[in-house]
Amino acid sequence: MEKDFCSCGSGKKYQDCCEPIISGKTLAPTAETLMRARYTAYAVHNIDFITDSCLREKGQNDIDLEETRRWSEDSQWLGLKIHRTEKGSASDQEGVVEFSASYIRNGLKDEHRETASFKKVNGKWYFSEGRLANTTIVRASPKVGRNDPCPCGSGKKYKQCCLSKNG
Repeated sequence: MEKDFCSCGSGKKYQDCCEPIISGKTLAPTAETLMRARYTAYAVHNIDFITDSCLREKGQNDIDLEETRRWSEDSQWLGLKIHRTEKGSASDQEGVVEFSASYIRNGLKDEHRETASFKKVNGKWYFSEGRLANTTIVRASPKVGRNDPCPCGSGKKYKQCCLSKNG
């Protein structure tokens, strides 16, 4: 994390923001706070927090731990944007947070946009359900054309170098 600021975008230092929630020292006071901590858990690769903060009702929220770990570790997390919240305050029992998380994985910039539902059980907020929005994947770098110089630095055209090796 750059300059020890929290990945969630709050502008606070990690130890004063999401770290106490992720480590279990404090509870998230609102649904949005839990959403921010869950995003930060992906950025710091704390898969246990991600799974522990899910409300697991019979047959729901089965998490593929290995894929979740791969997504967390193989991605460069670029930022979180909260689009809207509905309820989810300290006095509510349910809440909704619509957000987008930007990241780069396998050279492609992507945005995970979701409307997430949260429930409070015995005073503790949990993620209960998410509905994905349609998003467009965008290359993180320009596409190399066949006649462009090869990005490997050989001095050859791409089609006569790495394209012919990979294609």
